[in-house]
Amino acid sequence: MISPLLDALIDRTLAEDLGAGDVTSEAVVPSTTKATARAVAQQPLVVAGGDAFARVFYRVDPGVRVERFVADGTRVEAGTALFAIDGTARALLAAERTALNFVQRLCGIATLAARFVAAVPPECKLRIVDTRKTTPGLRALEREAVRAGGAHNHRDNLGTAILIKDNHVAIAGGVKNAVARARERAVHMTRVEVEVDTLEELDEALAAGADVVLLDNFTLDAVAEAVRRTAGRALLEVSGGVKLEHIAAIARLGADLVSIGALTHSAPAADISLEITPLGAS
Repeated sequence: MISPLLDALIDRTLAEDLGAGDVTSEAVVPSTTKATARAVAQQPLVVAGGDAFARVFYRVDPGVRVERFVADGTRVEAGTALFAIDGTARALLAAERTALNFVQRLCGIATLAARFVAAVPPECKLRIVDTRKTTPGLRALEREAVRAGGAHNHRDNLGTAILIKDNHVAIAGGVKNAVARARERAVHMTRVEVEVDTLEELDEALAAGADVVLLDNFTLDAVAEAVRRTAGRALLEVSGGVKLEHIAAIARLGADLVSIGALTHSAPAADISLEITPLGAS
């Protein structure tokens, strides 16, 4: 994420905690007290969000020093130290919760994405991709976390790709009409993707020249038939409530993509602790 955008996001999140100051630390912690802290993984996880974690401390106090021990995308075991932070005790206490909120959320996404990627048999071409079901304001960071877990990103926003959903189809009067209209407007480098609910709509999408077809809530048998009918004429994306235990079967059927909203909307936060140790007054 571009630094000015990240800083603006962090400033908004810090304002939630520090808009009225930190009355507890100001009351009980001398302003000259120095401290050190370590962020430690309390579970096996895939690291993500290192830039956001560090920038939170720098935005609170530019004099804080953050050392990163593990790069984003690295798998670590419980007990692994991820970061060390040195600075004034007040700065570390003020930044602690916001920094942990970012890194726990993003490590959780990366860890879940890695589990889905690992479920794809090595001989299969299936790609795991995310969706736009992201936390408002955090999409860029959550997308980075998905990539850190080894998965891929779908379209970034409504302006970056053509994806004709069921409501578009209904308004346009059918798959054929929707794809035709999209083809008229699409630039030569833009693929046209359309969501279908039935095999009959798949046939219509293929006849209309869709580049990618999203199979929404298809059974495994229906996915197998869709792969047979498509015969490589378009990429096939499977979507709709796909669970981890479904991935290997879908991959072996020959689908190209599986899009999973749960990567970002339902990933559990990773368990990461931050222990702060005072070093005394200067």
